[in-house]
Amino acid sequence: MSDDSAAGTVVLRPAGLGDRGFLADLYAGVRAAEMAPVPWPEQAKREFLQHQFELQDSYYRLNYPGADFWVIERNGAPIGRIYIYRTPRDIRLMDVSLLPEVRGQGIGSALLGELIEESERTGATITLHVEAENPVMRLYHRLGFQHLEDRGVYQFLGRSPRSQLTTASNTMSSPSF
Repeated sequence: MSDDSAAGTVVLRPAGLGDRGFLADLYAGVRAAEMAPVPWPEQAKREFLQHQFELQDSYYRLNYPGADFWVIERNGAPIGRIYIYRTPRDIRLMDVSLLPEVRGQGIGSALLGELIEESERTGATITLHVEAENPVMRLYHRLGFQHLEDRGVYQFLGRSPRSQLTTASNTMSSPSF
């Protein structure tokens, strides 16, 4: 993705070791509201969230070999992350997270639009997990994602391509954005 909007240039780049601090902080920020009522000292919450980030990162890397782990940048500064795993039939949106101050500016919608274009081009279905009460659920429904299954605290959503292509291009290994 490269979006040269009034909000600045948004690009993706592979996440590297130097990004771990930012990614851990982003993870903690996304979970802040969930942790707010927990009666722990702030340091204990921070250590818990750091540990949870490490566990999630290890799980993703072990269970999604070949996945793309991207940092979202605007004007050269990191503002989020997007993790995508592709198979010939599925584009799994493992995670997309943005800093609170950049949410609601169309960045997530643009990223999803790129995935939808890829889905239409390749014939792959886009799937993702999202908590039922997450406000982003409205965006997913507006973009044509359907509820597929309840999975504990998560809803499993999918969006089938309208074109239903079944060509050899289904094996795309890198994002178009």
